Amino acid sequence: MDIEIELWPENALPMQVFMAMQTQWRIGMGGATGLDYSALPVVEDRLNVPKKRRAECFKGLQIIEREVLRVWGEAAKARQNG
Repeated sequence: MDIEIELWPENALPMQVFMAMQTQWRIGMGGATGLDYSALPVVEDRLNVPKKRRAECFKGLQIIEREVLRVWGEAAKARQNG
């Protein structure tokens, strides 16, 4: 299934970094707790993220990460209450 989303140009780089970080989730007893940021410099280097944009990109990455965790948390609650 293909899903289309609208992505504002200023969010393209954080989304690209987020997609490249998809194998870097930290997992606890309750599921994912967040991304493993120790891998972030490697990902940024591989994607050629300019050093002057990394702080801005990190803020966007954290927004995406929090939203994904929120959605996953809601889905887990729905399954438990299902």
